[in-house]
Amino acid sequence: MSEPVLPGDATLRSTAEALDAADSLAHFRDQFYIDDDDVCYLDGNSLGRLPFGTVSAVGEFMNDEWGAEAVDGWSHWVDEAGTVGDVLAATALGTGPGQTLVCDTTSVNLYQLVGAAIRANSGRKTIIVDSANFPTDRYIVQGLADANGMKLVTLDNDGSGGPGAVPIDTRDERLTAEALEPFLTEDVAVITLQAVQYRSGARSDIKAINDLARSRGVFVVWDCAHAIGSIELDFDDNGVDLAVGCTYKYGNSGPGAPAWLFVRRELQGALQPPIQGWFAQDDQFAMGPIFDPTTTIRRFQIASPSIMGLRSVQIAFDMIGEAGISAIARKAELGTEMMIRLVDEWLVPLGFRLGTPREALHRGGHITVHHPDAKQIANAMRKMSKVIPDFRMPDGIRMAMAPLPTSFVEVWDGLARTRDLVASGEYQNVTNEGNRVT
Repeated sequence: MSEPVLPGDATLRSTAEALDAADSLAHFRDQFYIDDDDVCYLDGNSLGRLPFGTVSAVGEFMNDEWGAEAVDGWSHWVDEAGTVGDVLAATALGTGPGQTLVCDTTSVNLYQLVGAAIRANSGRKTIIVDSANFPTDRYIVQGLADANGMKLVTLDNDGSGGPGAVPIDTRDERLTAEALEPFLTEDVAVITLQAVQYRSGARSDIKAINDLARSRGVFVVWDCAHAIGSIELDFDDNGVDLAVGCTYKYGNSGPGAPAWLFVRRELQGALQPPIQGWFAQDDQFAMGPIFDPTTTIRRFQIASPSIMGLRSVQIAFDMIGEAGISAIARKAELGTEMMIRLVDEWLVPLGFRLGTPREALHRGGHITVHHPDAKQIANAMRKMSKVIPDFRMPDGIRMAMAPLPTSFVEVWDGLARTRDLVASGEYQNVTNEGNRVT
Protein backbone atom coordinates (compact mmCIF):
# COMPACT_ATOMS: atom_id res chain seq x y z
CA MET A 1 0.00 0.00 0.00
CA SER A 2 1.37 3.40 -0.99
CA GLU A 3 1.19 6.43 1.23
CA PRO A 4 -1.86 8.66 0.53
CA VAL A 5 -1.21 11.74 -1.61
CA LEU A 6 -3.27 14.90 -1.17
CA PRO A 7 -4.16 16.83 -4.37
CA GLY A 8 -2.72 20.11 -3.10
CA ASP A 9 -1.83 22.14 -0.03
CA ALA A 10 -3.70 20.73 2.98
CA THR A 11 -4.07 24.19 4.49
CA LEU A 12 -6.26 25.32 1.58
CA ARG A 13 -9.96 24.57 1.89
CA SER A 14 -10.01 24.04 -1.87
CA THR A 15 -7.93 20.90 -1.33
CA ALA A 16 -10.63 19.42 0.89
CA GLU A 17 -13.25 20.48 -1.66
CA ALA A 18 -11.29 18.70 -4.42
CA LEU A 19 -11.11 15.54 -2.31
CA ASP A 20 -14.88 15.62 -1.79
CA ALA A 21 -15.48 16.16 -5.50
CA ALA A 22 -13.41 13.08 -6.33
CA ASP A 23 -14.76 10.96 -3.46
CA SER A 24 -16.62 7.87 -4.73
CA LEU A 25 -18.18 7.50 -1.26
CA ALA A 26 -19.45 11.08 -0.93
CA HIS A 27 -23.06 10.14 -1.72
CA PHE A 28 -23.27 7.90 1.37
CA ARG A 29 -23.37 11.04 3.55
CA ASP A 30 -26.92 11.64 2.29
CA GLN A 31 -27.98 8.30 3.78
CA PHE A 32 -27.31 9.48 7.35
CA TYR A 33 -29.38 11.63 9.69
CA ILE A 34 -27.47 14.92 10.16
CA ASP A 35 -29.36 17.36 12.36
CA ASP A 36 -27.09 20.38 11.81
CA ASP A 37 -24.93 20.72 8.69
CA ASP A 38 -22.73 23.24 10.50
CA VAL A 39 -21.55 20.66 13.03
CA CYS A 40 -18.20 19.02 12.33
CA TYR A 41 -18.73 15.54 13.74
CA LEU A 42 -15.27 14.04 14.25
CA ASP A 43 -16.26 11.41 16.81
CA GLY A 44 -17.35 8.56 14.54
CA ASN A 45 -14.61 6.47 16.16
CA SER A 46 -16.72 6.57 19.33
CA LEU A 47 -20.30 6.53 18.00
CA GLY A 48 -21.25 6.50 14.34
CA ARG A 49 -24.11 8.54 12.91
CA LEU A 50 -27.62 7.17 12.39
CA PRO A 51 -28.40 5.71 8.93
CA PHE A 52 -31.89 6.49 7.64
CA GLY A 53 -32.14 2.85 6.61
CA THR A 54 -31.92 1.78 10.25
CA VAL A 55 -34.99 3.82 11.17
CA SER A 56 -36.99 2.12 8.42
CA ALA A 57 -35.67 -1.37 9.16
CA VAL A 58 -36.39 -1.25 12.89
CA GLY A 59 -39.85 0.19 12.29
CA GLU A 60 -40.67 -2.49 9.74
CA PHE A 61 -39.43 -5.20 12.10
CA MET A 62 -41.64 -3.93 14.93
CA ASN A 63 -44.76 -3.67 12.74
CA ASP A 64 -44.38 -6.49 10.24
CA GLU A 65 -42.58 -9.11 12.31
CA TRP A 66 -42.79 -8.64 16.06
CA GLY A 67 -46.24 -7.08 15.85
CA ALA A 68 -47.70 -9.45 13.26
CA GLU A 69 -45.94 -12.70 14.17
CA ALA A 70 -45.30 -12.41 17.91
CA VAL A 71 -43.54 -15.56 19.19
CA ASP A 72 -43.82 -17.33 15.83
CA GLY A 73 -41.13 -14.94 14.60
CA TRP A 74 -38.52 -16.94 16.47
CA SER A 75 -38.74 -19.61 13.78
CA HIS A 76 -36.67 -17.31 11.53
CA TRP A 77 -35.04 -15.05 14.14
CA VAL A 78 -33.34 -17.85 16.08
CA ASP A 79 -30.19 -18.07 13.94
CA GLU A 80 -29.92 -14.40 13.04
CA ALA A 81 -26.79 -13.85 15.16
CA GLY A 82 -25.00 -16.12 12.69
CA THR A 83 -26.55 -14.88 9.46
CA VAL A 84 -25.81 -11.24 10.34
CA GLY A 85 -22.37 -12.37 11.49
CA ASP A 86 -21.77 -13.74 8.01
CA VAL A 87 -22.67 -10.34 6.51
CA LEU A 88 -20.28 -8.58 8.87
CA ALA A 89 -17.51 -11.08 8.12
CA ALA A 90 -17.87 -10.77 4.35
CA THR A 91 -18.06 -6.97 4.28
CA ALA A 92 -15.57 -5.97 6.95
CA LEU A 93 -13.43 -8.86 8.21
CA GLY A 94 -12.16 -10.46 5.02
CA THR A 95 -13.25 -13.99 5.88
CA GLY A 96 -15.90 -16.58 5.08
CA PRO A 97 -19.20 -17.66 6.66
CA GLY A 98 -19.85 -19.80 9.72
CA GLN A 99 -17.17 -18.17 11.90
CA THR A 100 -18.74 -14.96 13.21
CA LEU A 101 -21.61 -14.21 15.59
CA VAL A 102 -23.18 -10.81 16.23
CA CYS A 103 -24.16 -11.09 19.88
CA ASP A 104 -23.70 -9.79 23.42
CA THR A 105 -21.11 -7.07 24.13
CA THR A 106 -17.43 -6.76 23.28
CA SER A 107 -16.65 -7.28 26.97
CA VAL A 108 -18.65 -10.52 27.25
CA ASN A 109 -17.21 -11.81 23.99
CA LEU A 110 -13.66 -11.04 25.10
CA TYR A 111 -14.30 -12.90 28.36
CA GLN A 112 -15.59 -15.87 26.37
CA LEU A 113 -12.65 -16.08 23.99
CA VAL A 114 -9.84 -15.35 26.45
CA GLY A 115 -11.42 -17.80 28.91
CA ALA A 116 -11.62 -20.46 26.20
CA ALA A 117 -7.98 -19.90 25.25
CA ILE A 118 -6.88 -20.25 28.89
CA ARG A 119 -8.77 -23.53 29.18
CA ALA A 120 -7.27 -24.88 25.94
CA ASN A 121 -3.74 -23.95 27.07
CA SER A 122 -4.27 -25.09 30.66
CA GLY A 123 -0.63 -26.07 31.18
CA ARG A 124 0.47 -22.47 30.70
CA LYS A 125 0.14 -19.92 33.47
CA THR A 126 0.76 -16.48 31.95
CA ILE A 127 -1.57 -13.99 30.24
CA ILE A 128 -0.27 -10.91 28.41
CA VAL A 129 -2.01 -7.60 27.79
CA ASP A 130 -0.66 -4.12 27.03
CA SER A 131 -1.13 -1.05 29.19
CA ALA A 132 -2.57 0.98 26.29
CA ASN A 133 -5.32 -1.59 25.78
CA PHE A 134 -8.93 -0.55 26.37
CA PRO A 135 -9.79 -0.54 30.11
CA THR A 136 -12.43 -3.27 29.85
CA ASP A 137 -9.94 -5.62 28.20
CA ARG A 138 -7.34 -5.00 30.87
CA TYR A 139 -9.82 -5.42 33.72
CA ILE A 140 -11.27 -8.63 32.26
CA VAL A 141 -7.87 -10.30 31.91
CA GLN A 142 -6.97 -9.19 35.44
CA GLY A 143 -10.09 -10.98 36.68
CA LEU A 144 -9.41 -14.08 34.59
CA ALA A 145 -5.80 -14.22 35.79
CA ASP A 146 -6.93 -14.01 39.42
CA ALA A 147 -9.69 -16.58 38.94
CA ASN A 148 -7.36 -19.06 37.26
CA GLY A 149 -4.30 -18.53 39.46
CA MET A 150 -2.29 -17.14 36.56
CA LYS A 151 0.40 -14.51 36.18
CA LEU A 152 -0.58 -11.35 34.30
CA VAL A 153 2.10 -9.48 32.37
CA THR A 154 1.28 -5.92 31.27
CA LEU A 155 3.44 -4.62 28.43
CA ASP A 156 3.91 -0.97 29.40
CA ASN A 157 3.64 0.67 26.00
CA ASP A 158 2.12 3.96 27.22
CA GLY A 159 3.86 4.55 30.57
CA SER A 160 0.78 3.91 32.71
CA GLY A 161 1.92 0.56 34.06
CA GLY A 162 -0.44 -2.08 35.42
CA PRO A 163 -0.29 -5.53 37.05
CA GLY A 164 3.05 -7.17 36.30
CA ALA A 165 4.15 -4.18 34.20
CA VAL A 166 7.28 -4.64 32.11
CA PRO A 167 8.87 -2.09 29.73
CA ILE A 168 8.57 -2.62 25.99
CA ASP A 169 10.10 -0.65 23.14
CA THR A 170 7.26 0.97 21.16
CA ARG A 171 6.35 4.27 19.52
CA ASP A 172 2.85 5.75 19.75
CA GLU A 173 1.76 2.54 21.55
CA ARG A 174 2.19 0.50 18.33
CA LEU A 175 3.06 -3.16 18.90
CA THR A 176 5.23 -5.25 16.59
CA ALA A 177 6.28 -8.88 16.53
CA GLU A 178 9.88 -7.85 17.08
CA ALA A 179 8.99 -6.01 20.29
CA LEU A 180 6.76 -8.85 21.54
CA GLU A 181 9.15 -11.71 20.75
CA PRO A 182 11.04 -11.74 24.10
CA PHE A 183 7.78 -11.97 26.07
CA LEU A 184 6.11 -14.89 24.25
CA THR A 185 7.63 -17.65 26.35
CA GLU A 186 6.44 -21.25 26.58
CA ASP A 187 4.44 -20.31 29.70
CA VAL A 188 2.16 -17.82 27.87
CA ALA A 189 -1.34 -19.15 27.22
CA VAL A 190 -2.92 -16.13 25.54
CA ILE A 191 -2.24 -12.53 24.64
CA THR A 192 -4.97 -9.99 23.88
CA LEU A 193 -4.26 -6.85 21.87
CA GLN A 194 -6.10 -4.12 20.00
CA ALA A 195 -5.95 -4.12 16.22
CA VAL A 196 -6.04 -0.30 16.45
CA GLN A 197 -5.18 1.35 19.75
CA TYR A 198 -8.18 3.22 21.15
CA ARG A 199 -6.18 6.31 22.13
CA SER A 200 -3.30 6.73 19.71
CA GLY A 201 -4.94 5.13 16.68
CA ALA A 202 -1.81 3.03 16.12
CA ARG A 203 -2.36 -0.18 14.12
CA SER A 204 -0.63 -3.30 15.40
CA ASP A 205 1.44 -5.54 13.13
CA ILE A 206 -1.35 -8.12 12.99
CA LYS A 207 0.01 -10.76 10.62
CA ALA A 208 3.54 -10.83 11.98
CA ILE A 209 2.26 -11.03 15.56
CA ASN A 210 -0.10 -13.89 14.67
CA ASP A 211 2.68 -15.78 12.90
CA LEU A 212 5.02 -15.39 15.88
CA ALA A 213 2.40 -16.34 18.46
CA ARG A 214 1.29 -19.40 16.51
CA SER A 215 4.89 -20.61 16.31
CA ARG A 216 5.03 -20.40 20.12
CA GLY A 217 1.65 -22.07 20.74
CA VAL A 218 0.13 -18.83 22.05
CA PHE A 219 -3.45 -17.79 21.30
CA VAL A 220 -4.02 -14.17 20.24
CA VAL A 221 -7.40 -12.55 20.86
CA TRP A 222 -7.73 -9.35 18.85
CA ASP A 223 -10.02 -6.51 19.94
CA CYS A 224 -11.03 -4.85 16.67
CA ALA A 225 -13.50 -2.34 18.14
CA HIS A 226 -11.58 0.70 16.89
CA ALA A 227 -10.60 -0.95 13.60
CA ILE A 228 -13.67 -2.52 12.01
CA GLY A 229 -15.16 -0.32 9.32
CA SER A 230 -12.09 1.88 8.95
CA ILE A 231 -9.29 -0.47 7.81
CA GLU A 232 -8.99 -3.69 5.82
CA LEU A 233 -8.65 -6.35 8.51
CA ASP A 234 -8.11 -9.26 6.07
CA PHE A 235 -8.60 -11.98 8.70
CA ASP A 236 -7.77 -14.82 6.30
CA ASP A 237 -4.63 -13.24 4.87
CA ASN A 238 -3.49 -12.06 8.31
CA GLY A 239 -4.08 -15.41 10.02
CA VAL A 240 -6.52 -14.17 12.67
CA ASP A 241 -7.95 -17.02 14.77
CA LEU A 242 -9.86 -15.22 17.53
CA ALA A 243 -11.29 -11.71 17.57
CA VAL A 244 -14.01 -9.51 19.02
CA GLY A 245 -15.30 -6.04 18.33
CA CYS A 246 -18.23 -3.66 18.45
CA THR A 247 -20.52 -2.37 15.69
CA TYR A 248 -21.41 1.14 16.82
CA LYS A 249 -18.26 3.08 15.93
CA TYR A 250 -17.34 3.07 12.23
CA GLY A 251 -20.01 0.37 11.97
CA ASN A 252 -22.78 2.97 12.51
CA SER A 253 -25.10 0.42 14.15
CA GLY A 254 -26.23 2.55 17.10
CA PRO A 255 -25.45 3.04 20.81
CA GLY A 256 -25.22 -0.30 22.58
CA ALA A 257 -25.68 -2.27 19.34
CA PRO A 258 -24.68 -5.95 19.58
CA ALA A 259 -21.00 -6.75 19.38
CA TRP A 260 -19.43 -9.62 17.47
CA LEU A 261 -16.97 -12.46 17.95
CA PHE A 262 -14.94 -14.49 15.47
CA VAL A 263 -13.58 -18.01 15.93
CA ARG A 264 -11.80 -19.63 13.02
CA ARG A 265 -13.64 -22.76 11.91
CA GLU A 266 -10.77 -25.13 12.76
CA LEU A 267 -10.86 -24.06 16.43
CA GLN A 268 -14.61 -24.11 17.04
CA GLY A 269 -14.85 -27.68 18.27
CA ALA A 270 -11.65 -27.51 20.32
CA LEU A 271 -12.36 -24.42 22.42
CA GLN A 272 -14.83 -24.31 25.30
CA PRO A 273 -15.90 -20.86 26.51
CA PRO A 274 -16.47 -20.34 30.24
CA ILE A 275 -20.14 -19.29 29.93
CA GLN A 276 -22.10 -22.33 28.74
CA GLY A 277 -25.38 -20.92 27.48
CA TRP A 278 -28.35 -22.78 26.03
CA PHE A 279 -27.75 -21.45 22.51
CA ALA A 280 -24.48 -23.41 22.54
CA GLN A 281 -26.28 -26.71 23.18
CA ASP A 282 -26.12 -29.07 20.20
CA ASP A 283 -29.80 -30.09 20.42
CA GLN A 284 -30.91 -26.73 21.76
CA PHE A 285 -34.65 -27.29 22.03
CA ALA A 286 -34.40 -30.73 23.63
CA MET A 287 -33.78 -28.78 26.85
CA GLY A 288 -31.72 -31.70 28.14
CA PRO A 289 -30.17 -32.04 31.61
CA ILE A 290 -26.53 -32.25 30.45
CA PHE A 291 -24.57 -29.63 28.51
CA ASP A 292 -23.54 -31.09 25.16
CA PRO A 293 -22.15 -28.25 23.05
CA THR A 294 -22.32 -27.98 19.30
CA THR A 295 -19.04 -27.88 17.40
CA THR A 296 -20.15 -24.93 15.24
CA ILE A 297 -19.78 -21.19 15.86
CA ARG A 298 -23.01 -21.35 17.89
CA ARG A 299 -20.86 -22.97 20.61
CA PHE A 300 -19.87 -19.40 21.55
CA GLN A 301 -23.39 -17.96 21.71
CA ILE A 302 -24.88 -17.64 25.17
CA ALA A 303 -28.52 -16.63 24.81
CA SER A 304 -31.20 -15.00 22.68
CA PRO A 305 -29.86 -12.20 20.49
CA SER A 306 -31.28 -8.69 20.25
CA ILE A 307 -33.20 -8.86 16.97
CA MET A 308 -33.77 -5.10 16.73
CA GLY A 309 -30.07 -4.59 17.34
CA LEU A 310 -29.22 -7.16 14.68
CA ARG A 311 -31.37 -5.33 12.13
CA SER A 312 -29.35 -2.17 12.81
CA VAL A 313 -26.13 -4.10 12.25
CA GLN A 314 -27.52 -5.67 9.06
CA ILE A 315 -28.39 -2.28 7.55
CA ALA A 316 -25.08 -0.67 8.51
CA PHE A 317 -22.87 -3.50 7.26
CA ASP A 318 -24.85 -3.89 4.05
CA MET A 319 -23.91 -0.24 3.49
CA ILE A 320 -20.26 -1.03 4.19
CA GLY A 321 -20.48 -3.89 1.71
CA GLU A 322 -21.97 -1.61 -0.94
CA ALA A 323 -19.21 0.94 -0.42
CA GLY A 324 -16.42 -1.63 -0.30
CA ILE A 325 -13.98 -1.89 2.59
CA SER A 326 -10.98 -1.07 0.40
CA ALA A 327 -12.55 2.25 -0.67
CA ILE A 328 -13.52 2.95 2.94
CA ALA A 329 -9.97 2.28 4.15
CA ARG A 330 -8.50 4.49 1.43
CA LYS A 331 -10.74 7.41 2.42
CA ALA A 332 -9.76 6.96 6.08
CA GLU A 333 -6.09 7.08 5.05
CA LEU A 334 -6.60 10.29 3.09
CA GLY A 335 -8.68 11.88 5.85
CA THR A 336 -6.17 11.11 8.58
CA GLU A 337 -3.33 12.25 6.31
CA MET A 338 -5.04 15.61 5.87
CA MET A 339 -5.59 15.83 9.63
CA ILE A 340 -1.91 15.16 10.33
CA ARG A 341 -0.82 17.81 7.82
CA LEU A 342 -3.15 20.35 9.45
CA VAL A 343 -1.97 19.39 12.93
CA ASP A 344 1.62 20.05 11.83
CA GLU A 345 0.79 23.39 10.20
CA TRP A 346 -1.86 24.76 12.56
CA LEU A 347 -1.84 23.00 15.94
CA VAL A 348 1.79 22.15 16.69
CA PRO A 349 2.68 25.89 16.82
CA LEU A 350 -0.09 26.23 19.44
CA GLY A 351 1.44 23.67 21.80
CA PHE A 352 -0.13 20.46 20.45
CA ARG A 353 1.74 17.20 19.85
CA LEU A 354 0.71 14.43 17.46
CA GLY A 355 0.33 11.06 19.19
CA THR A 356 -0.49 8.91 16.15
CA PRO A 357 1.83 7.16 13.66
CA ARG A 358 2.47 9.15 10.50
CA GLU A 359 2.70 6.05 8.29
CA ALA A 360 -0.73 5.20 6.82
CA LEU A 361 -0.17 1.45 7.27
CA HIS A 362 0.53 2.01 10.96
CA ARG A 363 -2.70 3.86 11.87
CA GLY A 364 -6.46 3.47 11.76
CA GLY A 365 -9.25 5.95 11.08
CA HIS A 366 -8.62 8.38 13.93
CA ILE A 367 -5.77 10.49 15.24
CA THR A 368 -4.93 11.79 18.69
CA VAL A 369 -3.33 15.10 19.57
CA HIS A 370 -1.99 16.00 22.99
CA HIS A 371 -2.13 19.35 24.77
CA PRO A 372 -1.82 20.31 28.47
CA ASP A 373 -5.32 21.87 28.29
CA ALA A 374 -6.82 19.07 26.19
CA LYS A 375 -9.86 18.44 28.38
CA GLN A 376 -10.90 22.10 28.41
CA ILE A 377 -10.16 22.50 24.69
CA ALA A 378 -12.27 19.44 23.80
CA ASN A 379 -15.14 20.81 25.88
CA ALA A 380 -14.86 24.23 24.21
CA MET A 381 -14.70 22.64 20.74
CA ARG A 382 -18.18 21.25 21.36
CA LYS A 383 -19.71 24.24 23.06
CA MET A 384 -18.15 27.12 21.16
CA SER A 385 -17.05 25.79 17.77
CA LYS A 386 -19.57 23.08 16.87
CA VAL A 387 -16.75 20.56 16.53
CA ILE A 388 -17.34 17.16 18.16
CA PRO A 389 -14.18 15.28 19.19
CA ASP A 390 -13.67 13.31 22.38
CA PHE A 391 -11.17 13.61 25.22
CA ARG A 392 -9.09 10.75 26.58
CA MET A 393 -6.97 10.87 29.70
CA PRO A 394 -4.57 12.26 30.46
CA ASP A 395 -4.24 14.93 27.74
CA GLY A 396 -5.53 13.52 24.43
CA ILE A 397 -8.13 14.75 21.93
CA ARG A 398 -9.30 12.16 19.39
CA MET A 399 -10.64 13.10 15.96
CA ALA A 400 -11.78 10.70 13.26
CA MET A 401 -12.50 10.43 9.58
CA ALA A 402 -15.56 8.15 9.54
CA PRO A 403 -15.50 7.37 5.82
CA LEU A 404 -19.21 6.97 5.03
CA PRO A 405 -20.88 9.95 6.78
CA THR A 406 -17.91 12.36 7.00
CA SER A 407 -16.73 14.76 4.30
CA PHE A 408 -13.22 16.10 3.83
CA VAL A 409 -14.51 19.67 4.16
CA GLU A 410 -16.10 18.71 7.49
CA VAL A 411 -12.70 17.52 8.71
CA TRP A 412 -10.93 20.62 7.34
CA ASP A 413 -13.43 23.00 8.94
CA GLY A 414 -13.16 21.16 12.25
CA LEU A 415 -9.39 21.57 12.38
CA ALA A 416 -9.61 25.23 11.27
CA ARG A 417 -12.12 26.02 14.00
CA THR A 418 -9.95 24.25 16.57
CA ARG A 419 -6.94 26.32 15.49
CA ASP A 420 -8.91 29.56 15.83
CA LEU A 421 -10.39 28.56 19.18
CA VAL A 422 -7.00 27.82 20.73
CA ALA A 423 -5.14 30.70 19.08
CA SER A 424 -7.69 33.16 20.47
CA GLY A 425 -7.55 31.68 23.96
CA GLU A 426 -11.36 31.65 24.07
CA TYR A 427 -11.43 28.02 25.11
CA GLN A 428 -10.26 29.11 28.57
CA ASN A 429 -13.65 30.72 29.20
CA VAL A 430 -15.54 27.42 29.05
CA THR A 431 -16.21 25.50 32.25
CA ASN A 432 -16.98 21.83 32.71
CA GLU A 433 -20.63 21.39 33.73
CA GLY A 434 -20.03 18.01 35.31
CA ASN A 435 -20.78 15.64 32.42
CA ARG A 436 -18.68 12.56 33.15
CA VAL A 437 -18.82 11.43 29.51
CA THR A 438 -15.83 12.89 27.66
